[in-house]
Amino acid sequence: MSNQAEVLVQPIGRTNERKSSWSGLKWKARVNDFIIGAILPVVIVIVWQLAGKLGFISTFFLPTPAMILESFKEMIVSGEIVFNLSISIQRAAAGFAIGGSLGLLTGLLVGFSRKAEHVLDPSFQMLRMVPHLALAPLIILWFGFGETSKVFIIANGAFFPMYINTFAGIRSVDNRLFDVAGVLEFSRFKQITRLILPAALPNILLGVRLSLAVSWLGLVVAELIGSQSGIGFLINIGKQNSTTEVIFVGVIIFAIVGKLFDSLVRLLERRWLHWRDNYRG
Repeated sequence: MSNQAEVLVQPIGRTNERKSSWSGLKWKARVNDFIIGAILPVVIVIVWQLAGKLGFISTFFLPTPAMILESFKEMIVSGEIVFNLSISIQRAAAGFAIGGSLGLLTGLLVGFSRKAEHVLDPSFQMLRMVPHLALAPLIILWFGFGETSKVFIIANGAFFPMYINTFAGIRSVDNRLFDVAGVLEFSRFKQITRLILPAALPNILLGVRLSLAVSWLGLVVAELIGSQSGIGFLINIGKQNSTTEVIFVGVIIFAIVGKLFDSLVRLLERRWLHWRDNYRG
């Protein structure tokens, strides 16, 4: 009995060791990737700081990283950043929720129905080519400078990437899979839930990423045109007071928060699409 227990315990122990070593290697690879990716930004910041310190560039037009960091600290202590960032995130989330949801539902409708495609898709493709800045004055004229116009601008931008990628994902499902579904006698509901949607999920998640990015860009447009709060409002205040470092703080916050949103969706992609076996470079 003792010999049999030892035989059973040894493979289990080896399996655990392999799992721990594999997870350790993955973490090392991620840390190495982070270090490699950070080399260029760190070098740029060092050169930038030295150029400003030695007088090669005007710190009025291009403040040094130390000056920007000092302004960032002051705005955190005063609570300006937390207050305005929370408002900006609420606006972007509301616009993305409305525009992204409508884009997903419309993409599903047009993807599953040829009639809906003929009726809706030409108009959507035409409207998609109209830039944010061209529509923003008209939206403000309709809804004023309140929250409704800002959310509308963001939702307008969030709609089209979600719609196009959902539609394209459904239509790109391999037709041969339906032959297999017919052999397995899948019902229409099973075809949609077990075949079409899983196969279209990579495109749908790509649509989420692009929709979030355009929502964030739409937020910038909405807040720069007319706003009394938000990160765009801080940038406008910096422009009016000629405090360039405040403008840089706003731009950096937009970049960091936008990257965090994108990284969150990429994390979901890795979790939900782990079954894909594709080229990774």
